[in-house]
Order: sequence, then C-alpha cells, then structure tokens
Amino acid sequence: MDSQTPKATGTVKRHRLSTRLWHWLNAALLYTLFTSGLGIFNAHPRLYWGHYGANFDAAWLELDRFPGWLTLPALYNLAMSRHWHLTAAPIFAFALLFYMLWSLANRHIVRDLAFRRDDLAPRHIWQDIKDHARLRFPTGDAALRYNVLQKASYIGVIFILLPLIILTGLTMAPGMNAAWPWLVDLFGGRQSARSLHFIAAFALVAFFLVHILMVLLAGPVNEVRSMITGRYRVPEERP
Repeated sequence: MDSQTPKATGTVKRHRLSTRLWHWLNAALLYTLFTSGLGIFNAHPRLYWGHYGANFDAAWLELDRFPGWLTLPALYNLAMSRHWHLTAAPIFAFALLFYMLWSLANRHIVRDLAFRRDDLAPRHIWQDIKDHARLRFPTGDAALRYNVLQKASYIGVIFILLPLIILTGLTMAPGMNAAWPWLVDLFGGRQSARSLHFIAAFALVAFFLVHILMVLLAGPVNEVRSMITGRYRVPEERP
C-alpha cells in the first residue's frame, strides 16, 4: 500500500458471507463428525497399518474407550454413532467442494490465501513466528490481511487435511471399495486409511484449539463479531 492509499480505520467489512456461512456450518459438522467418530472408534479402539486388522493382529496404537460424554450419542451405541457420522459426512464433503469452487470464482483464494513473493522470504517468516510467540498481533492495514502462518495453516487445512479426511473416510466404506478400488491402493489398505483418518481428525482438533486460543488472545468480541456480521473493528496502529 503506497502513501497515497488511505489507511483502514474504524469498522470495515472483512469476511464474505460465503466464508461466514461455511465457517459456522463447518463448526457444527466437525463437532458432529468428531464426536460420532469417537463413538465408532470405541467399537474397536485399536489402529493398524495395511489391509487387515483384528484383535489378534499387532496394533500400532491401542487405547481405552473414549468416555461417553465425549461421544455422540453420549453412550456406547455403534448404530447411532454411525447414523450421525454418515448423515453429517456427505453434507461436510459437498460443503467443502462448494466452498472451494466459490472461493476460486470470487478470487478469495487468489486474493487472500495465495502466498506472495515477500511472504516466503525467510526473514519475513521468522518475523511472523516471533510476533506470534510474543502475542504481538497485527494492527492497522496489516490486521486485514492473513499473515504467512495463517495462510499456511488455512491452505493446509482446506486443501490437504479436509480432503484427506474425506478420502480416507470413503476408503473405509465397502461400497466405495467396489466403486473406486484405487482408493484402497492409494492409502495402502483400509486399515491404513482408518489410521490416517484418526490422525487427521486429531490434527483438526489441534488446529481448532490453536484457532480458538488465538481468537481469545486477539480479542474475542471483535473476532467473533466479524465472523457473524462480517464487520471488523480495525485495531489502531501502534506508534
């Protein structure tokens, strides 16, 4: 931004309606998928690599059952957990596809998420890491742009983590094994897909917890309001 461009001040429009709708729909769907997924996992809380895995096979991870209050429904009921999971999953998948296509059409990805040349300079990346570590949040015009760490995390979640969860979920479905057998080969077996599905789910939870922490530290009222109404109060620039 050159010296002739007016500085952003006061309250501005920040998030598009499509972004806000997808954000809150995702929050509800991911809660449903994660908690019902834990209910399904409780039926056999062991993970394997390869094509096969059963009680007498060596598991790379073996856990106790997750507590009922953390699952959907709040008791051990495999049929109901599968019902919730398989109801939310196609909505989640098609919502992600629609959001990707819409974000390409309205240039949200190109304008807001694509890396610029300066973003990838080692000095710039290191400065962003230091600012985050010191909880030094951007102000003024910089507050209206995603920094390099935000771009990397959002791109990683939208284009890698979420598609990975969808594809590994499809790989575990017997019907999809018949329709798209290449999925099983892609992930090295149904049990490998189940393990990757589990890892990706908890990676999403980690992202969610860090995201919530940053919202709380940056100013929850302003941040949440911007994701509900789209209006964002620009923090005043530091002297």
